[in-house]
Amino acid sequence: MTTLPDRPNTALLVVDVQNGVVADCHQRDEVVANIRTLVERARAEGALVIWVADYGEGREIGSQPWQIVPELPRDDADPLIDKQFGDAFEETNLEQVLAGAGVGRLVIAGAQTDACIRSTIHGAFTRGYDVTLVGDAHTTEDFTAWGMPDPAAVIAMTNISWRYHSGPGRTAAVADTADVSFRD
Repeated sequence: MTTLPDRPNTALLVVDVQNGVVADCHQRDEVVANIRTLVERARAEGALVIWVADYGEGREIGSQPWQIVPELPRDDADPLIDKQFGDAFEETNLEQVLAGAGVGRLVIAGAQTDACIRSTIHGAFTRGYDVTLVGDAHTTEDFTAWGMPDPAAVIAMTNISWRYHSGPGRTAAVADTADVSFRD
């Protein structure tokens, strides 16, 4: 039900699942395993898989911390979007890649929940996309020393608030990995 005309396709957007981003994240291995399942399912169902990689802050493009984690198989044909800002749409070619592929619905997973995930889901929604956040496939680090809630609470709060997010002509949803379909 996207507000973007002639965009019936769905894509999986994997945000910042990089060595230098997720090394110390909450339930890192479980989240990465869920993302691997999503990547495999997206490919099996003919959906585009798009990778987003944040650079800066010790993650120079091409460096080991910038690389996607080794457990996730990025195909050379998969688009790779390098970004400097939380919202993966800001000053990148993500919108052009999605338009070229006829994508109007995004399934989003990755890191960090409280920053790049939240910025990107809101950025996509305000641009007219239907957005499904995969509730058990995003994570963050422990920032309690800086006054944040613990990571499990940040993830739960994001899932709850996104589940009830709404806007005219588009949908916001939360689904667990087992329930995600790329054919809807």
